[in-house]
Amino acid sequence: SAKGMRKMPQTRRMAAQTVCHFSHNADFCRLRISKYPANAHEIKYFSELAVVMFGLDMWEVFMAWVKFVREDIEIEVEDGISVLEAEIQAGLRPDAPCGGLGKCGKCLVKINGEVVKACQIRIGEGETCVVETLDRAGNEKILTDGFNREVVFEPGLRMAQVELEKAKAGEKRSDWQRLLDTLAETDGEVEPGQMEVDLKLAGELYGMRRDSDEWYVIYSRRRILEMRKEAGRRCLAAFDIGTTTIAGYLLDGADGRTLAVESRMNPQAQYGADVIMRANYALEHGTEALSMCVRKAVNEMLGSLAEDAGIRREDVFQVCVVGNTCMHHLFLGISPASLVHAPYIPAVSERLVLNAGDYGLAVQERAELIMLSDIAGYVGADTCGCLLAIRQDQQEEISLMIDIGTNGEMVLGNRERMVTCSTAAGPAFEGAKIECGMRGAAGAVDHVKYEDGKWNYTTVGNKPAVGLCGSGLIDLVAGLLDAGMLDENGVLRSGQEKQGMFILVPPERGGNERGVYLTQKDIGEVQLAKAAIAAGIQMLMEQLGITEDDICSVYIAGAFGNYMDPVSAGKIGLLPATLVKKVMPVGNAAGEGAKIALVNEKEMLEMDELVRKIEFVELAASADFQDHFIDELGFETGE
Repeated sequence: SAKGMRKMPQTRRMAAQTVCHFSHNADFCRLRISKYPANAHEIKYFSELAVVMFGLDMWEVFMAWVKFVREDIEIEVEDGISVLEAEIQAGLRPDAPCGGLGKCGKCLVKINGEVVKACQIRIGEGETCVVETLDRAGNEKILTDGFNREVVFEPGLRMAQVELEKAKAGEKRSDWQRLLDTLAETDGEVEPGQMEVDLKLAGELYGMRRDSDEWYVIYSRRRILEMRKEAGRRCLAAFDIGTTTIAGYLLDGADGRTLAVESRMNPQAQYGADVIMRANYALEHGTEALSMCVRKAVNEMLGSLAEDAGIRREDVFQVCVVGNTCMHHLFLGISPASLVHAPYIPAVSERLVLNAGDYGLAVQERAELIMLSDIAGYVGADTCGCLLAIRQDQQEEISLMIDIGTNGEMVLGNRERMVTCSTAAGPAFEGAKIECGMRGAAGAVDHVKYEDGKWNYTTVGNKPAVGLCGSGLIDLVAGLLDAGMLDENGVLRSGQEKQGMFILVPPERGGNERGVYLTQKDIGEVQLAKAAIAAGIQMLMEQLGITEDDICSVYIAGAFGNYMDPVSAGKIGLLPATLVKKVMPVGNAAGEGAKIALVNEKEMLEMDELVRKIEFVELAASADFQDHFIDELGFETGE
C-alpha cells in the first residue's frame, strides 16, 4: 500500500515503486542490478519482492562473485564480464598489453587448475569464480636518472617578505591592490595587472594585518599561492608520465635540490600496452577510468615523495607534468579522438597552467599544475621535456635525439633549424607482442652475447631467466645474425629441434615452466619496430638535406635506450652503423626537462617559442616513408 511504502527505507521504497510501475513487463526484472544505487541487502530485498510479484529469482540471475585466492579478495561483479575486467575492478592491475583482445597471452590466470587467458573467460550468471593469479614480475627496473646539465636557479615559484601597510585616510586603493603594489616593489618582475584576484585571501587581509605586519608571500607569475608568518618549506614536483612507467621527483623550492624520487608502473597498462589501445578504450568507454587511475597513481606518488622528504603535501606549490600527447590528454580527461583520426592532431597543444586540485592532486590548495606543450599529434610534451634537458636548439653542431619507445619520437637539427617526427615503432622493445617479452623486471634477460660458439646472458637482479626485455631482445637478434641463424630477410634457422624458434634458456634452467625463447613471429615484430625507427631517421635527414656524416651526436632517451647496446642496435639496423659510435644515452631526459621547467622559468618559456618553430614531418601518408620502411625491414648479414 502507499502507506506501507512511506514507512520503507528510501532504497526499498524506490525499488518497490519501480517494480510496481513496471509490473506489466516482467522482462524489466531482468535488467542488471548495477543499474540500482543500492547495497547488497537492499538489492536482495528488491529481488525477493520480484519473486513475490513475478516468481523470478533475480538474486541468482543477476549476481556473480569472483574470489582471488592469492590476494584473499572477493568482489561482486556483473555477470558477463571477463576475469580480466574483474581483476581491474579488484584493483589488481593485471598485465594486458593487447588490451584484452586475447593476442598477447600476458594475462594468464589459473581457474579450476587450468591456466587460461583472463580476458577470454566470462563470468556467468550466479557463478562464483575462484581465480588464482600467477606469479607476475615485480620490482621493475624503472629509469629515473636523466641528462644533467648546469641550470641557473630562477624558478617561477617565488617567495618574498612584505609588510602589510595600513590604509591612509582618503586612500582609494583596496587591501588587495596595496598588497600587489608592495609585492611589485619587492620583486620588479611582478605585474599587478596580470595577477589573479584571490577573493578569499583579499577578504582576510584586514584581519591578517591586525594579527601581524610582516608576512611571507609565496607566489607565481599569475597568482598568490599562500601567505604565512614563517618562511617554512616550499617545494616543487615533476612527473614524467610514460606509456609504461611514471617517474616523479620532489624538488626544494628554495634551491632546486632533488629531495626525493619515486617511480612505478603506469596503471593504465591494464587497458592496453600502447597509446592506440588506450585511445580506443577511451573512445569506447570514456576517459574516466584511464584518467582516474593515473591521477590516483600520481597523487599516491606525491604522498610517498612528501613522506620521504619529511614535508607536508601542503608544502608542494607547483607540479609539472610531461608525457606523450595521448598520456597528456588522458591525464587531463580530454578525449583522444582527434589523435586516432586523420590528420592526427591534438585537441590542445599549448602549455597549460591549471589548478592542481582540479585534477585530484592533494597538494597546497592553490597549487599550480603545469603541463608542458605538445608539439604534434604523436610528438608530445615528453619530447618538449627532452628538448629542454638537451637544448639542441642552442647547439652549433647537428644532433639527433631519439626516444625509442612505442611512438619513436625523434628530433634532428641545431640552432638554425630543427625537424621532428614520430614513428609507429610499437611496443616490441618494451616487451609487448613478444611471446617471452616482458618489462625490465627481476629475471628479465637484459643482455645477450654470442662468442666463440657459446651463448651468454645476464638477467635483471641476477635472478633465474623468465623472459626477454627490450635490450636483451635486440642483443639476441644481433647474436642470431652473428651466429648465421638469421638471414637477410629475417628467416630463422636455429638448427634446434623446434623449427621457427630459438631457445636461449631451456625450461629446466629458467625461472618458469616454459624457458626463454624467440619465435619467427617475434623476429617479425622486431623488424617492424626497427624499420620504423630507421625509416624515420632517413626522412628527417632528407628533410634537412644532410647525411649521416653531418650528425655529430645521437642522444638516446628513455629506459630502453639507456640499457641497450648501441653495437647491437647498429647490427640489426635500428640505427645507421655510422652513428653507433656517436650514441650518448641521456636517460630519462623527459623527466629532467620537467624538473628544469620548474627551476628555471625563462627556459620553460623559451620552449613555447621553440615548439612553434620546430617543423613537424608527417609520416603516416608519406610514400617516401613507406619506401624507406620497406628498405629497412631486412638485415645486413655481411654475406
